[in-house]
Amino acid sequence: MTRSNSITITVNEQEYTREVEPRMLLSDFLRHELGLTGTHVGCEHGVCGACTIMFNGESMRSCLIFAVQADGQSITTVEGLAKDKDDLHPLQQSFWEAHGLQCGYCTPGILMSMIPFLKQNPNPTEDEIRHALSGNLCRCTGYQHIVDAVKLAAEKIS
Repeated sequence: MTRSNSITITVNEQEYTREVEPRMLLSDFLRHELGLTGTHVGCEHGVCGACTIMFNGESMRSCLIFAVQADGQSITTVEGLAKDKDDLHPLQQSFWEAHGLQCGYCTPGILMSMIPFLKQNPNPTEDEIRHALSGNLCRCTGYQHIVDAVKLAAEKIS
């Protein structure tokens, strides 16, 4: 017999109540229970950053927390950044304009890491951006265009 817990989580400003197994990862809950597949799963050990979300406004790896631990909390996924495809968040728009993505697998996690970073540091240097990106692995871009995109977003936001 599998035990389940009832949880209520606000995701992208919408409240969800679901029954989940105690060991279900938040990343799996978001992807499989809510269909929010923008939260990517890479290493499942918190190393790659692909599953980064905002948890009560702070960046967090969703593969390192159980869904039951998010009960009563507020989460933003990459799907919650843009109002629609024609009204992107300035960081998303900057990634598009500065060619900050290639395959796109790492992009949602990077976006979710950079949003709080830019709130705390609205005028970052290149070194500060690179340090903030150090928790997100990208195998395609070489990072320069990502850094350029974050710089451009900082200009747009301020």
